[in-house]
Amino acid sequence: YVCRAFSGVETALWDLLGRQVGKPVVELLGGKARPYPIYGSSMSRQISPEDEGKRFVKLRDEKGVKAFKFRIAKEWGRDVDAWEGRTEEIVPAVRKAVGDDVVLYCDANSGLSVKRAIKIAKEYLEPANILQFEEPCPYWEWEQSAAVTAATSVPVSGGEQDNNIPNWRRLMKAHAFDIVQPDINYLGGMTRSLRVAQIAADHNLVVTPHSANRAMISVFTLHMMGAIKGAGPYLEFSIEPQPWSDEIFDPVLKIEDGKVPIPDQPGWGVSIREDWLAKANHGISEWESTS
Repeated sequence: YVCRAFSGVETALWDLLGRQVGKPVVELLGGKARPYPIYGSSMSRQISPEDEGKRFVKLRDEKGVKAFKFRIAKEWGRDVDAWEGRTEEIVPAVRKAVGDDVVLYCDANSGLSVKRAIKIAKEYLEPANILQFEEPCPYWEWEQSAAVTAATSVPVSGGEQDNNIPNWRRLMKAHAFDIVQPDINYLGGMTRSLRVAQIAADHNLVVTPHSANRAMISVFTLHMMGAIKGAGPYLEFSIEPQPWSDEIFDPVLKIEDGKVPIPDQPGWGVSIREDWLAKANHGISEWESTS
């Protein structure tokens, strides 16, 4: 939580600097504002395989989205699925629905043992050409996911929960993941995230940051991916109904031809809405040392 609080201050300073010099943050980082391809990220484990496939097809046809991620296993589930057989059903069902030309990822949210993760990868993910197997095993035991990485041809990703830079060095040196997923807000801001991205570049690893909602984290991540070496081909972009996120800032991020534009105005390129601020709860937390 300290890192998350620090991120609030640190990202505000990046916005201030950009506004002072008249440049978007992506340009401060050496990149260029441009439309960036997204992958539609499903957050639901209650949706049926059939309905998941249908909404992917709808977004493909109406918004030009060419990549999607769906959920398998159960979050921290210890090899238990959302309902029995769901993982085995949803992988082939979604692939059949969208066809062979759409990129597919899946996310286990720390729900699998090494043995079961490898079994699922070999029997279901490899045949369906799944190109990202996210957080197969408990995130706090990254060595387990490293064993999955070594055993399958499916690219394994992870790291969203980690805010410790030395631990990032260790897990990347060990090639725990093929794709690393720092979260700018969890890590403590853009500066620390750039350090992780540089470590990844030193190890020739792909960086696809965790960006699980359409609020400011998506804005931050767009600017980062538009500038860093080794950025993944797609930005994570939630496809769940989130009316609250559309009330925070202007302009709202919108998908056009499968892409979301990196804001090109100074700073983050968006403005927090005054009416949203007026409705927000404000408070001061007090802490007393017991020493």
